[in-house]
Amino acid sequence: RGARGRIRGRQGKMLSSMIKEHQVKQGLLKEVSDENKRAVLAASDTACNVMGDALAERAEEVFAAQRKLEKEVKGLQTNTAHFAKQSGQWLDMVKKFNTSLKELGDFQNWAKTVEWDMRNIQSALDYVEKTSEERFPPAGGGPAGVHQDALR
Repeated sequence: RGARGRIRGRQGKMLSSMIKEHQVKQGLLKEVSDENKRAVLAASDTACNVMGDALAERAEEVFAAQRKLEKEVKGLQTNTAHFAKQSGQWLDMVKKFNTSLKELGDFQNWAKTVEWDMRNIQSALDYVEKTSEERFPPAGGGPAGVHQDALR
């Protein structure tokens, strides 16, 4: 071998050591990359668990609030039905009271009419009595307007 062979031999050794060095670096990079990948996966798993727990807790709060609202709605529906029934009863009572007031008004009107008629009758009787006394004075000294037969 000559000088060329020695150069080629040295170059081959250099190339071989460069390849080995490159392979070692690649191995180290792969280990670092794998370690980083595991760290990222662990961190993302932790983050997902934390967020999942927070979401589950919040969802439970929302469902609890929903159940509470549904219970309140049922109570309000019951109260509304009760008040509607009671309002209907009150309305019926007011209608009956109004009818009674109308009847009372009718009765008052009837009573006034009867009273007016009685006054007219009384006036007519007073007039008849007065006219009778003037035309036929009482005999026997009894009270005016009363027949003696009625006193016996």
